[in-house]
Amino acid sequence: MKRRAFIQKSAAASAAFTIVPSFVLGKSHVPPSDTLYIGGIGVGGRGESVVRELYETGRVKFVALCDVDDLRAKNSYEAHPDAKRYRDFRKLYDNHISDMDAVMVATPDHTHATIALPFMREKKHAYVEKPLTHNIYEARLMAEVAAQTGIVTQMGNQGSSGDGIRTAQEWIEAGVIGKVHRVDCWTNRPVWPQGFKHITTADPIPQTLDWDLWLGPAAMRPYNKNYLPFKWRGFWDFGTGSMGDMGCHIMETPFKILGLRFPYEAEASCTTIWSNDFVEANYPEACPPSSIVRLKFKNEQQDDISLNWYDGGIMPDLPPELKDGELPGDVSGGSIFHGSDGIMVTDTYSRNPRLLPSERMLDFVAPEQRLTRVTSTHAGNFVNACLDGGATSSPFSYGGPLTEAVLMGNLAIKGFQYKVLKEGKGPNDWSPYNYPGRKTILWDGEDMRVTNWEYANQWVRGTYREGWAL
Repeated sequence: MKRRAFIQKSAAASAAFTIVPSFVLGKSHVPPSDTLYIGGIGVGGRGESVVRELYETGRVKFVALCDVDDLRAKNSYEAHPDAKRYRDFRKLYDNHISDMDAVMVATPDHTHATIALPFMREKKHAYVEKPLTHNIYEARLMAEVAAQTGIVTQMGNQGSSGDGIRTAQEWIEAGVIGKVHRVDCWTNRPVWPQGFKHITTADPIPQTLDWDLWLGPAAMRPYNKNYLPFKWRGFWDFGTGSMGDMGCHIMETPFKILGLRFPYEAEASCTTIWSNDFVEANYPEACPPSSIVRLKFKNEQQDDISLNWYDGGIMPDLPPELKDGELPGDVSGGSIFHGSDGIMVTDTYSRNPRLLPSERMLDFVAPEQRLTRVTSTHAGNFVNACLDGGATSSPFSYGGPLTEAVLMGNLAIKGFQYKVLKEGKGPNDWSPYNYPGRKTILWDGEDMRVTNWEYANQWVRGTYREGWAL
């Protein structure tokens, strides 16, 4: 981030308060060498859960907590009364960068990179909620900075620390269903209203909220209650829609198991919204209510893998091997692996892998376990790696490319949404639009570039308000 708004580091160093090493406070305290000092940013909502999970490891002390909404952060603040409190993460940085070992970021998607990167560049370990970033370039940059600094990193896709993904990987690699050629993934998201037209009206800003700081790198606009506390996910300026919300949880299963990296092509189709009788709406700022995305990958053996994504109530084709009343995943989503010798399904977060038809499980002898299981929580996996060494389940070297693949699906969705008025047509006419993005989009993952439609490359990187650039 451009640190124009930051206090000079020299002044910050002198102003920073000092944590008294816990060993001087009495034998009941954990030695400093076994304590991870963390600054938490975005500590309400999902962040409240992450703060709790980190603290419950028994190896964490929160130096400072930061949230733009005092009311949302109330529980975290009360749980950690000794932690300094801030609304502006830059003040936390200025006052405590020398006191911290790590940073936790659980803010809305559009601020993940702008907040995390300054701390990462100072070699602070980083735990960042999913999706890792708001756009593809940010994900690449986060992974690069993590590699350059050698810090411990963890993306908050909790299923990557579960047994399910390791069991499923062992089955696939043992050839239980043969060679996989297609995977269908789906979610019940959005579970918030999505598909609205641009909001222009203003509501009173709650006294507990700093709206300017909440917007961060996004363009200034009036506060409206239809953005917060959760519905921001359905607006491209802030969120990444259903695919961004759950793709890093559900697409992770095939991504890790099949050794995927960059898709080489993507196409999408989405719900058409109508603003009046026979009047097609054009709401490019809003994520669509439902979508299907088709991604093509090469795996490590350079075989073609089709990965299909469904959301908003749209389901993949149900395998005929399913019995009446059986679900291919769970109520929130799942994955279906189609192999040359059978079908495997998993629930959301890679849980409960099983074979179809279900009779196969009656006498199924699972392959020998060869992958190390995580015996702690996902947050504990991060803390242990920071203090004791070892690997995390979702380091940015992995979480970054996974996020890129998810956001490549979103790029295809934006392409499907993009409309241009036909010559002589107005938006209230019948069939007024051309759709130049409704095509198979070809992607050069190494170069981060769409090769067959130049217009789409503007979505690879973000735009940032003055003072908020990376």
